[in-house]
Amino acid sequence: MGSDSRIIIEALGGEDAVAGMDHESRADALEDYLTQQLEDAIRRRKGDKPFPTVEDHAQRVETRVYRRGAGSLFLHKRSNKNPDEDLSGRFVHRLAPMSSRPTLVEFFEKRFAPAAHLLQSARLARQQGCSEEVVLACLLHDMGGILMKTEHGYWGAQLIEPYVSERVAFAVRYHQALRFFPDPSVGYEYPAAYFTTFGIDYVPPAHIKRAYEYARNHSWYMDARHVTLNDLYSFDPNVEVPLDEFRELIAKHFRDPEEGLGYDNTPVSHMWRSLINPDAPL
Repeated sequence: MGSDSRIIIEALGGEDAVAGMDHESRADALEDYLTQQLEDAIRRRKGDKPFPTVEDHAQRVETRVYRRGAGSLFLHKRSNKNPDEDLSGRFVHRLAPMSSRPTLVEFFEKRFAPAAHLLQSARLARQQGCSEEVVLACLLHDMGGILMKTEHGYWGAQLIEPYVSERVAFAVRYHQALRFFPDPSVGYEYPAAYFTTFGIDYVPPAHIKRAYEYARNHSWYMDARHVTLNDLYSFDPNVEVPLDEFRELIAKHFRDPEEGLGYDNTPVSHMWRSLINPDAPL
């Protein structure tokens, strides 16, 4: 079919989700995706709609045993998809314990790994000559999705706000809204994959439009726009970017607290502690 690998990976849940699957699960997921693509092609030939609508998605809510917006660290859709399925070998894995004073690098190594999409985004931004703050924003832009996929730009910005410049937090916060609005001046188009993810007739809610308009008229607009540019094209399964490329950048622009992330008594410390131990029952 010649399907673009980036679109396939995004449709399967993103780079981290694909990397977390075993070979059998990955093959099953790919087969499901290609089957759906074939069915869509047949429907198109018959004149039927190729993509789901917003109402189609609403009707599917009660067919799932998970919430679509749950964070990737808290959700293993392949295990939860079918309660009657034999799940041997596909359960979540035990997470490595973290130190008493964890740093951002340690979170990348033990909670966000392989973080391929984030690392690819940051490398692309650096190659395109973006500022160090934009490169850092690209490296951190989807961290909110570890906790909560819905409104992940806001979750991510809040998570890092005490430790980065206002400009970096701005870029992370508003990249979420900007994704839905094209900007021909920099070659950004509405992502085709969103027709499947949100529905062919999806219209961003009013608060997203207001956020876009605010960011569009802000002096830091292009910082957030560069995050969307380097977000969309960073799903290459053949590219591996080592975290070592960004250790110096992190040390320079991310203020790791002396007490360790999660233990420095900020308004977001509880969020970092949730990432440290997402298996806690309460």
